[in-house]
Amino acid sequence: MDVFDTDQASKAAPASEDRYRLLVEAVTDYAIYMLDPQGRVMSWNRGAQRFKGYSDTEIIGQHFSRFYTDEDRASGLPARALRIAASEGRFEQEGWRVRKDGTLMWAHVVINPIRSDDGTLIGYAKIMRDLTERRAAQEALRQTEDRYRLLVEAVTDYAIYMLDPQGRVTSWNRGAQRFKGYSDTEIIGQHFSRFYTDEDRASGLPARALRIAASEGRFEQEGWRVRKDGTLMWAHVVIDPIRGDHGELVGFAKITRDITERRNAQLELEETRARFIQAQKMEAIGQLTGGVAHDFNNLLAVVLGNLSLARKRLPPDRKLKQLIENSIQAAERGATLTKRMLAFARRQELTTGPLDVPELVRGMADLLQRSIGPNIQVGTRFPLQLPLASADPNQLELALLNLAVNARDAMPQGGTITIAAQEERVGTSEIAGLAPGRYVQLSVTDTGEGMDERTLAQAVEPFFTTKGVGKGTGLGLSMVHGFAEQSGGRLLLRSTKGQGTTAELWLPVAEASGTRGGEPDPDVARSAAALRPMTVLVVDDDPLVLMNTSAMLEDLGHEVMEASSGEQALRILRRSGTIDLVITDQMMPGMTGLQLLEAIRSEHPRLPVILASGFSELPDSALTGLVRLSKPFEQAELMRALVMSLEPEGQVLPFRSKQG
Repeated sequence: MDVFDTDQASKAAPASEDRYRLLVEAVTDYAIYMLDPQGRVMSWNRGAQRFKGYSDTEIIGQHFSRFYTDEDRASGLPARALRIAASEGRFEQEGWRVRKDGTLMWAHVVINPIRSDDGTLIGYAKIMRDLTERRAAQEALRQTEDRYRLLVEAVTDYAIYMLDPQGRVTSWNRGAQRFKGYSDTEIIGQHFSRFYTDEDRASGLPARALRIAASEGRFEQEGWRVRKDGTLMWAHVVIDPIRGDHGELVGFAKITRDITERRNAQLELEETRARFIQAQKMEAIGQLTGGVAHDFNNLLAVVLGNLSLARKRLPPDRKLKQLIENSIQAAERGATLTKRMLAFARRQELTTGPLDVPELVRGMADLLQRSIGPNIQVGTRFPLQLPLASADPNQLELALLNLAVNARDAMPQGGTITIAAQEERVGTSEIAGLAPGRYVQLSVTDTGEGMDERTLAQAVEPFFTTKGVGKGTGLGLSMVHGFAEQSGGRLLLRSTKGQGTTAELWLPVAEASGTRGGEPDPDVARSAAALRPMTVLVVDDDPLVLMNTSAMLEDLGHEVMEASSGEQALRILRRSGTIDLVITDQMMPGMTGLQLLEAIRSEHPRLPVILASGFSELPDSALTGLVRLSKPFEQAELMRALVMSLEPEGQVLPFRSKQG
């Protein structure tokens, strides 16, 4: 190298050192300074001055331990840091450091040894960065995370937990433990599919739920979930994906709520609403049925009355008489159907009295056997002593016949029907719809096909039938149901598919006084011959019924006056000279039969009145001492009502108008 090159190199070295010094001194985001082997400050850059607060003239020559807290100095940390740096080539740490003004900062410190070419330690390079703000942010984040963790862990009304991407449980809060029954030590690390039913697992629902959550951002469902003890709960489940800073899937957040009670309450509400709607429907059908039955009763009254009169006037023609008898039987079958309709509507006229149930069953044994056929055996089972039931014997016979026919239809291949009775005592709220007291439980049990739950629930609905087209009206059980409730009792059905059916008819025990049902009332046993010819006022808005009733009365030898309304009847009473008895329909527009009765009682209190109606929904106070004639009626029943309307002495006191 020539002289020129040597001189240039000697000048370049100091220039390079100046550049490094200027570079270090210009840095303000890092404190970069040099210590001698004993730890005294030898250089000081702007970053050090900015962080520590000392100028170079204040700090150069001072020991670097003054930047440490009293606790760190007492523990010998400054000397240990230099020793580690010298021996291991590096010392790195984060910790509290003290500024000139005594405040603290959180610093990241790196100390490296500085050695000469021959390896001699000539000092240390110390680089420090103030991380106070970052640490404060991290601490705030940590505190926030802790608060969220405490919040989640404290929640008991929701199961909130995390899953890893494969579906294994990674966290577990108190709500999860409360709902599922697992502690965190039992469940963390386990797959969440164990909460699903066998059917859901078999269908792949757990994996599908995670897949939907990951692809669509959310999965939500209600369904059955399994607790640790194996019991089921109805749960509302939401699964959300958890993603990292770069969108990668790191797990799932799962929130579950036990809504079993809410679901049960909702189902109960819906069931109550359905029952209410059904009750409204039944009431509407009952109103319709009652109205139809009323009109049908009027038509049947005309048909039966006219046929009865025609039968009395027939010439000696056997074939013609047979035609009339067939017509009467057909009309009577129509009357039976009407009674079923009124029984369903709870409007049929009942003649309730003490009734010996075993005696009634024995009395209709032949009828029952003929009705169900020879391939079905009928057996009875009654106790030696059974109290009398309070019921209408005719309606009870009809109810028993319906139950027996239903049992027969349930056994197309034959079987056994058992009719039994026993006394039962009912306490408060033991059986819905039954008041506490004593009852006669009359049951009809078959060995037939039985009913499933759905059929059993609909069995007493009107027009519901499982029989083929044309093989049933669907009114049989509804009639029995209506009759039982109107009698103060209840119809209960018990059935299992394939194991037969038992129909229980609960009837109140009769009071001790009174005659047995079916026995004639002594007052009714009077001979019709005792009746002298009377003047009878007949009131009915139906002209056919009016004409028919008048014809039957005239055939019995009585004089008849007719009125088509209550108002017209009162006008006739006020202007007529003599009227011995009034027969009035109940259901009339403008003025009902009871309203007419009240008007008659106020003006003519001793005038006998017969109320003709097929309805039983009449106030008891108005029926005291009142003779009633159930529609449809024949001449014999009309004669019986006339006899019952007589005074105890057997005399009919004529009514004289005030003008007469």
